[in-house]
Amino acid sequence: MSGRRDDRPSAGPRGPGGGPRRHGRPPASRAAAGGPTGAPDGVTVLYGWHPVVQALGNAERRLHRLLASENAAARLAEEFGDALRIAPELVRPAEIGRLLGPDAVHQGLYLEAEPLPAPGLDDLPADALLLALDQITDPHNVGAIVRTAAAFGVTGIVTTARHAPGATGVLAKSASGGLEHVPFVTVRNLAEALIALGERGFTRVGLDSDAEVSLDALAPARPLVIVLGAEGRGLRERTRGCCDVLARIPFSGAIRSLNVSNAAAITLYALGRA
Repeated sequence: MSGRRDDRPSAGPRGPGGGPRRHGRPPASRAAAGGPTGAPDGVTVLYGWHPVVQALGNAERRLHRLLASENAAARLAEEFGDALRIAPELVRPAEIGRLLGPDAVHQGLYLEAEPLPAPGLDDLPADALLLALDQITDPHNVGAIVRTAAAFGVTGIVTTARHAPGATGVLAKSASGGLEHVPFVTVRNLAEALIALGERGFTRVGLDSDAEVSLDALAPARPLVIVLGAEGRGLRERTRGCCDVLARIPFSGAIRSLNVSNAAAITLYALGRA
């Protein structure tokens, strides 16, 4: 036994009246365990209403520890009733703020959980719709992309183990629960992954503001992978060479570029309905 809390609600200890036991502050050993949140290495940290509620409702997400303010715990009880899979530890909101930092909008909820299982390239269905991220490192942007991907039914997001933010913390908050619906497919080398996807019949469309082809001229069939580059630099040269076609968003106004998460939304709307 590892000593980790499993997915079932804890039977104790309980506070007066049978409610969750109230904790004055999280244990000091947790706060010093590693990283700004104090969570142990390899543990996913989720905070805020939507990320935590979506994780609590996902049977594949193994849960370790849930901290909640009194108001947030009451909302969880209304949302889940007896189906809540883990008993919350009641804390003051400031205690969660000390774990996360002063800028985190946690809404009285903090969850430590296992990372979700990650599929491999060979596990993807024949009609998959993928996004591939070429060294997009801002967790706010990646989180917003995940949220958009969940809205458009994307099968998975291909990213590299290096030069990419972890699926935790700020990214998870920006994804607003999308992490529970769109898995990450982590690869060692993006170009090699795109080559392998091409061999499996994927159409590889790279987004490039200087491309000659407009998005509205494309109607690619699935399986399809849309490749997005970092803001400013865009797609790297080798990544561009692994795409079947480069396409641009047909802007009509004075501004000729968008935040990458907005560009992802437009591209998914234009190409993801095939």
